[in-house]
Amino acid sequence: TAGQQLRALFYLLPPGESSFPAVEEVPDYVGKSIPFFVAFIGLEFVVSWFQKRKLPGRINDGISSLSLGILSRLPDVLFRSVDLISYIYVWNNYRLFELPWDSPWTWYLTLLGVDFAYYCFHRISHEVNILWAAHQVHHSSEDYNLFTALRQSFLQKYTSWIFNLPMALLIPPSVFAVHLQFNLLYQFWIHTEVITNLGPLEWILNTPSHHRVHHGRNPYCIDKNYGGTLIIWDRIFGTFEAEDAKVVYGLTHPVNSFDPIMLQLRPLAHIWNTFWATPGLCNKLSVIFKGPGWGPGKPRLGLPEEIPVITGKEVPFDPRVPAFLNCYAVVHFAVIVDLYTELLGTVTMLSQGTILLRICFIILSVTSFGLLMENRPKAGILEIIRCSVFIGVYKLGYLRSQFFSLGYAYEV
Repeated sequence: TAGQQLRALFYLLPPGESSFPAVEEVPDYVGKSIPFFVAFIGLEFVVSWFQKRKLPGRINDGISSLSLGILSRLPDVLFRSVDLISYIYVWNNYRLFELPWDSPWTWYLTLLGVDFAYYCFHRISHEVNILWAAHQVHHSSEDYNLFTALRQSFLQKYTSWIFNLPMALLIPPSVFAVHLQFNLLYQFWIHTEVITNLGPLEWILNTPSHHRVHHGRNPYCIDKNYGGTLIIWDRIFGTFEAEDAKVVYGLTHPVNSFDPIMLQLRPLAHIWNTFWATPGLCNKLSVIFKGPGWGPGKPRLGLPEEIPVITGKEVPFDPRVPAFLNCYAVVHFAVIVDLYTELLGTVTMLSQGTILLRICFIILSVTSFGLLMENRPKAGILEIIRCSVFIGVYKLGYLRSQFFSLGYAYEV
């Protein structure tokens, strides 16, 4: 029900409502949450306007975040989640014993297990350069709002699965599949500035205040507050930091781009170039497996004094574009969201060729929007090509809207 889906966003579905005998019976809580994401984003805009008389973000950064969120989910259209594939394999072949799927104790143990695995993976993603190259996408926004929560890497999921495998020795996949989604959904609502402090809950739960610190590039914020649902792991392992000075968001060395492909791949290109420019095999390996701030002669995680000082006068990357172009990008991005949602709803009825064609068109579209938002000189040419491709594939029936009455409007 809608009420259950809403409570799932806050990890408030008890074991009796979220325990299933088979993984095939587990609902797609994340997919069904899309309407709530939209509703909460709208609510955040309203509350922010009343609180500060300003909106919580910018059009260019918001479109960039949503584009990255869509890209991160596209592999799941073609393949089952690698987290579940690997987990089920270990469960079927190597489990030591089987905890009952309908026991509340199994449910709560899995909550702790999934969250601790997330803490470990999240921390290592900040401390190992090759993993940071994927995870940095989530930190690349210089705004902090609910759009940022959807700003995800499509590469990160291909390394995070390893940390969940110990649970597959005893916890049924159906229980794991529920908590994997709940842990992700919980982290949506903490990406906001409109919620200040939650009192005693701040001691146990990861909250907007704690997570604002995690997204900061202030020296006191770096490599702090890795928790997903719970903040207790940070308190136990010494990585906790309370919110203090005003947080400035983003990367210590901003990428300055709204192109989702560039945001995904530029850090990997930087590692590649640094790898070949660094002398010595051990140093080359250190470029990959030590921290992003490491260099020859430095500690594993780099030197804290090399973190850029925050003056409070930092200006976010925000190229000026005409107002009509912002309106154009918003309208066309809404069309892509419609096509993407329709793809998710009909994927089981489509051929692999049609699915691939739709995915390629979505990637082309979000890339074009990113370049338009940067006001690139040749972005208009790419957009003309994109619109021409759209007309062709739409007329041939390879693209469809959820709303048949809008077909002619889309062509116009």
